[in-house]
Amino acid sequence: AYNIHVNGVLHCRVRYSQLLGLHEQLRKEYGANVVPAFPPKKIFTLTPAEVEQRREQLEKYMQAVRQDPTLGGSETFNSFLRKAQQETQQIPTEEVVLEVLLSNGQKVKVTILTSDQTEDVLEAVASKLDLPDDLVGYFSLFLVRETKDGAFSFVRKLQEFELPYVSVTSLHNPEFRIILRKSYWDLAYDDDVMEHRVGLNLLYAQTVSDIEHGWILVNKEQHRQLKSLQEKVSKKEFIRLAQTLKYYGYLKFDPCVTDFPEKGCHVVVSAGNNELNFQVRLPNEQIKEGSFKVTRMRCWRVTSSVPMSNGPSGSSPGKSEVKLELAFEYLMSKDRLQWVTITSPQAIMLSICLQSMVDELMVKKSGGSIRKMFRRRLNGALRRSDSQQAVKSPPLLDSPDASREPMAKLSSKLTSVSLRGISHSSSANDVGANDFHGNYAFEGIGDEDL
Repeated sequence: AYNIHVNGVLHCRVRYSQLLGLHEQLRKEYGANVVPAFPPKKIFTLTPAEVEQRREQLEKYMQAVRQDPTLGGSETFNSFLRKAQQETQQIPTEEVVLEVLLSNGQKVKVTILTSDQTEDVLEAVASKLDLPDDLVGYFSLFLVRETKDGAFSFVRKLQEFELPYVSVTSLHNPEFRIILRKSYWDLAYDDDVMEHRVGLNLLYAQTVSDIEHGWILVNKEQHRQLKSLQEKVSKKEFIRLAQTLKYYGYLKFDPCVTDFPEKGCHVVVSAGNNELNFQVRLPNEQIKEGSFKVTRMRCWRVTSSVPMSNGPSGSSPGKSEVKLELAFEYLMSKDRLQWVTITSPQAIMLSICLQSMVDELMVKKSGGSIRKMFRRRLNGALRRSDSQQAVKSPPLLDSPDASREPMAKLSSKLTSVSLRGISHSSSANDVGANDFHGNYAFEGIGDEDL
């Protein structure tokens, strides 16, 4: 069996024959010319080298399928991964109560089936809260880890190929929770959400929580004004004032390490307002702040490497940390592109934030509506629309062969799309064509912008 990981956590175990069955089903539905080539069957028992070769081929196959907007968003592919997840974790289908947190710590208990997918659980939470259908898509469920001070560290946005109940219970750690939070970046969409009482309450609770945890910066005078609005229960005015504050609507990540402006700098990254904001502590302890606009990122990639558990005797098997990196190629000046790397366990979450910012920008550019972007109703069931399918974090495969070298590079996790506007810079020469994720919202810098 092969282990499929998502975010470095075991998602499911599958056999070659099961993957072959999935491949044949996809070919039947979408045609042989759409589906990538599948590693061939072998008549004789595989040697360890052949086992490893097959693992790599299967990994590439799974990623290629996941990265194709049609195949990766298909019910065939996603239901295969959900079913395999449930079987691997050996959780029978039954009715359970799942606790979902709101930003203010309030708990919403929903009765669901263990086999309910992300969309079903989001629907159940919205229904319990009386959130109207056309606002459901402005929110998402996130897997978070509760920190000692009661704040949350974001692990990832729950995806359509997983079962939230299984994802959270299989971690066997009460610190992991599921939280409901807004999942858009453009502040203009706050107006849509605030039109409805429940939307307003959810947005208000999230804003208060972000201010309390220091995610939104407030000076003494602003704090006094906010407190007065809180006492008057003027929620809309409170949010309007908060919108003018620094880092409103940003998602703040745990402290991590970057190679910008020099290797080994400690950094706090926040995502919002179509940018990644860096607060960097330089080796001389000076703090510098700067922002990288998503429209200036030519491409990005997430890579991971896993120390194998047959390493030093002190390491406990199965507990080895996956090292994740997000690297993006940034247009520093008119003709200078530079790679910037962030090493963080939250690299995939960062990448998903970048992708959703790009999705939103593209929808806006084409004059599309965010309501349409978020939801499509098909046969009475709610499904994500195509524009959201771009958010991917493809699974990775582990080798069943224990004699591998201690460190295995597990390649990139994100899709490759054609790049616009700028020819390949020499800095990207070491990157294979499928290693990075091109950015459709990329814009070159004109003289007047310099």
